[in-house]
Amino acid sequence: MDKTSSPGLLYQDLSASLRAVRDLFTREVDLLIIDNKEEYDKIMEFIETFAPSLKYSVELYDGKDPIFDTYGIEMEISRALESKVWLKSGGYIVIELTEALTSIDVNTGSYVGKRNLEETILKTNLEAVKEIAYQLRFRNIGGLIVIDFIDMERSDNKDRVFLSLKEALNKDRAKTHILRMSELGLIEMTRKRTRENLYRLLSEPCYYCEGKGVLKSKRTICCEIFRDLEREPPSISENNGNIFVRVNPDIDNVLKEEEQQSIMELEKRIKRRIIILAQKNLHIEQYEISS
Repeated sequence: MDKTSSPGLLYQDLSASLRAVRDLFTREVDLLIIDNKEEYDKIMEFIETFAPSLKYSVELYDGKDPIFDTYGIEMEISRALESKVWLKSGGYIVIELTEALTSIDVNTGSYVGKRNLEETILKTNLEAVKEIAYQLRFRNIGGLIVIDFIDMERSDNKDRVFLSLKEALNKDRAKTHILRMSELGLIEMTRKRTRENLYRLLSEPCYYCEGKGVLKSKRTICCEIFRDLEREPPSISENNGNIFVRVNPDIDNVLKEEEQQSIMELEKRIKRRIIILAQKNLHIEQYEISS
């Protein structure tokens, strides 16, 4: 039995690259390309031991350009963080993740077709099917998924889209269950969660909007300021009774250009002069009131 002084390492898990080889590198993968000679040697040693038949599918990249640029990976990562994904025809899909489910909306966009509307819709839906199946795998989206395809009148076209989606999902390693298209053009499906989806791995909630994804409108913020001023104006100090309102420069512009009349009326009601000051360090929803 081997002995070591305390503290000592009893067990060490595989590196990230070797875990990827162990979990993802199967016969379904055409080629594994590595741009680091040291990692390449480790992986080849690992494969020789556990899966020698796959050693011919491993290649060492020695190109001048970064490997992510050469194979377009950087662009794909950027696409994975966007909610809108464009289709080659000019249509697009919109992917929205919520706590309860993932919604995918299909739109024709600039594509108008050559013959008739039904043909245009069918072609866009079929093109969207391939992209949706790819995005589900690439982004690793799991749980309940609702796909809103563009409405089609003919039932055989609806069946065609459903079967195309089912066929495209057959390539997915994660277990999926798909229901037929409803009368509203919706397809409900589930995909087994295998790990954290790519969007949540590569991003974090916005600390400005706290994950809401929207900001209050400038007019809404101005109204909040007016209500605060009227509700409880600061006590009078030595500044000749003036009230100072420090705001983001964008709000400053709105108050001075569009809300000047409202400010004058408010000054009459509270019998104090209101001075607006722009401060770049304030978030657009933040403001400070003092005297």
